[in-house]
Amino acid sequence: HDDLASAHGNRIRTVDRPMAALIKDLKQRAMLDETLIVWCGEFGRSPDNSTGRGRVGRDHNAKGMSILFAGGGVPSGQTIGATDEIGLEAVDVVHPIRDLHVTLLNLLGLDDNKLTYFHGGRFKQLSQTGGRAIREIVG
Repeated sequence: HDDLASAHGNRIRTVDRPMAALIKDLKQRAMLDETLIVWCGEFGRSPDNSTGRGRVGRDHNAKGMSILFAGGGVPSGQTIGATDEIGLEAVDVVHPIRDLHVTLLNLLGLDDNKLTYFHGGRFKQLSQTGGRAIREIVG
């Protein structure tokens, strides 16, 4: 949350090269088209430099986050969506998390309408509260 220049710089260096190496290796082995890579956290980070709790840093942000997709039939070389001018919240190609769930199932070849599980005395499905595959990702 704090010491952004040092902490984030170190974190980026530990992630960037291995992530790029994985994608490059899968591509060289002709395995990238059949391997889906999804790189994300459970939330975004606030664009400001103050958490409001007496510490300097970035707080959790449920209104905008970044996700990297590679391989698995996902179109490459594009950016889908955008946040506002300060990175606070998504403003272009905005989707609820249930759309991401349906999209992931679709990319894995599963029909969310047919995928059910028994819980709490009844059958449930992931997208029972709605959800659509994100067309910019699945076509």
